Amino acid sequence: MTFPIARSIIWILTALLAAACQPGDDLLPLPDQPAGSYQLGAGDQVRIITFGEERLTGEFRVNDRGNIALPLVGPVRAAGLDSSGLETAVAVALTRAQLLRDPSIAVEVIAYRPVFVLGEVNKPGEYSWQPGMTVVTAVAVAGGFTYRAINDYASVVRTVGVTAVEGKVWRQSYLQPGDVVTIFERRF
Repeated sequence: MTFPIARSIIWILTALLAAACQPGDDLLPLPDQPAGSYQLGAGDQVRIITFGEERLTGEFRVNDRGNIALPLVGPVRAAGLDSSGLETAVAVALTRAQLLRDPSIAVEVIAYRPVFVLGEVNKPGEYSWQPGMTVVTAVAVAGGFTYRAINDYASVVRTVGVTAVEGKVWRQSYLQPGDVVTIFERRF
């Protein structure tokens, strides 16, 4: 009688020990990024409208150096700016180039950088980022959790400046464009 009880206790202790060592437990929490004004980065696509000037209106992609190439002006810094900041930068560039005296510029983001969802989701891959996107909404876009997924937390690799940082995030954590989300597999 004592042998089956001892075996049961050892099995339960082993299961509890394995549960305490879930993947990603050793990651430090990634600082929350509040939803706020969107900062442009390499790969974003914007539409710039210069009122009354069709040849200076168009769609532009932010290149790997963080610039957009405006016709007749050349490169204009876009990375790190929000849409109103880019409006000001384009207006200043057009005025400096003596193309327009008082330009009226409007900028809208038409394509954001993607997020990448890996691990225990039904359709891992690259997905379009949307303002207000959280870990759980990214998982929903990726077809939902698999039956083996740890669905309380995940890992996110985020580029901060020129450094890639990995940390632990929770379901309701906001994602940033370019984030790589990994959903871990349960041990049992």
